[in-house]
Amino acid sequence: MGICGVRQNREGKLYSLVFDRAIALNIDPIEKKPFYHYLPNSRTFSVGTLGCNFRCANCQNYEISQVFGFKGKVGEYNHLSWGEKITPAEIVQGALRSDCKSIAYTYNEPTVFWEYAYETMKQAHAQNLKNVWVSNGFMSAEILNTILPYLDAINVDLKSIRDDFYKDYCGARLEPVLENLKKIAKAGVHLEVTTLVIPTLTDQPEELKKIARFIREKLGPEIPWHVSAFSPEISWKLKDLPKTTATKIKEARKIGKEAGLKKVYVGNV
Repeated sequence: MGICGVRQNREGKLYSLVFDRAIALNIDPIEKKPFYHYLPNSRTFSVGTLGCNFRCANCQNYEISQVFGFKGKVGEYNHLSWGEKITPAEIVQGALRSDCKSIAYTYNEPTVFWEYAYETMKQAHAQNLKNVWVSNGFMSAEILNTILPYLDAINVDLKSIRDDFYKDYCGARLEPVLENLKKIAKAGVHLEVTTLVIPTLTDQPEELKKIARFIREKLGPEIPWHVSAFSPEISWKLKDLPKTTATKIKEARKIGKEAGLKKVYVGNV
């Protein structure tokens, strides 16, 4: 098993344990993802599985994304009991029946179920449905190149502009995320960026200024930036931190506007 917990080596062949196996299916407003400048006032058919390639201490979906981190050894569980069996074709038909304009690959990191997402994305396009990802942006160049022709919009969590934060609190690295953001913007895919403002960790004005400058200079001033409040009670491991105040979130929005971003939005307030 790898860190994502959803791939297994069987006699030298790597298998996905979550293909055709959704842990969450919902119909959501597109703004909930959040997308504020893509298909406004429409509904999206949301799908997610188990597993993640990050270990974010602040995760609020840890019951599904980090299921392998606190339920013992993966080998003790039969993956056929996980979630609801639903094929890519059935996801597409569910979206069409629900009058959704898009399918959202969300709740956990879509990269860990990218084969499942990719097959669904191709069938969705054939039915004039759009594909949107909610992602941490940490995927290989091979995966990104493969999905780009079918990816219509993506919201990427830029959690910090410090590599030490990614290492210490996410179990990952910053640079691949920055490179993928630049590649997505260059490809012309609709892009929105979200930063969770965590007290004592990612709420320093200088850090927020650096994030805003990166978005403006490397992605473009028109890219929407969502600055969201942190809630300790729903986080995985940061329950002792204070909640982000509305004042701090408004300060973050002001920083983004002063840096030259034209679309900065507050969230979770």
